Amino acid sequence: MNPVAFTILGLSIRWYGIIIACGMLIGIIIANFTSKIKDINYDELFNIILIALPLAIIGARLYYDIFNFSYYKSNLSEIFNTRQGGLAIHGGVITGLIVAYLYTYYKKLNFWKYADVAAPSIILAQGIGRWGNFFNQEAHGGPVSAAFISHFPSFIQKGMYIDGIYYHPTFLYESIWDILVFIVLFILLKNTKKTGIAIFTYIGLYSLGRFFIEGLRTDSLMLGPVRVAQLVSLFGIGIWIVFLLILRKKGDFLK
Repeated sequence: MNPVAFTILGLSIRWYGIIIACGMLIGIIIANFTSKIKDINYDELFNIILIALPLAIIGARLYYDIFNFSYYKSNLSEIFNTRQGGLAIHGGVITGLIVAYLYTYYKKLNFWKYADVAAPSIILAQGIGRWGNFFNQEAHGGPVSAAFISHFPSFIQKGMYIDGIYYHPTFLYESIWDILVFIVLFILLKNTKKTGIAIFTYIGLYSLGRFFIEGLRTDSLMLGPVRVAQLVSLFGIGIWIVFLLILRKKGDFLK
């Protein structure tokens, strides 16, 4: 599989970057619609996106670099080379939410309402972006049999046939899960007025799926013997459960 889509003046444009950019663009379009559902100022939301998005990309890369420090300390020139992957979504989301919180705090806006509106866009962009991993032949799971992979479309089979071995298309599992979560979040936005429900459900449901899918992957970021993504996912699930318990007891406590 060729990860390069085309070349301009000797510069290779990779499918990875194109697909991630498309995911972001579609997310921004969706946010325009969801902001109308919750009647928030789209111009302010767009300002947040313009500031948070580039910083989130930097945060995603730094997060990845930190947990691969043993390699990058001897290859400093590669720290910001994202052309072949190396963007950790947890780092991007955490950075983006921090930037959004600081912006809304400065502007005296309700952070939780803006986060709710952004949540479906974030998870949909993630689901689309996972196909960039497919073209890079990364973020896959362990070896599988030809009989197992035969249940998938032929282009998936070809993409997951690497150096003579078939691998779990874990990028596909997560993409499908993300799209299902997007549907859930969209329904929540349209049918509940509870502030914070969408962003916390995003955190909880994404974390739930990621925990199990991460267990199949072969390229996990590690903290000693522990998979970092699984550890962060457990924390995310815990936050979601606590939010739901408080919500049940106190109602809309994030007004």
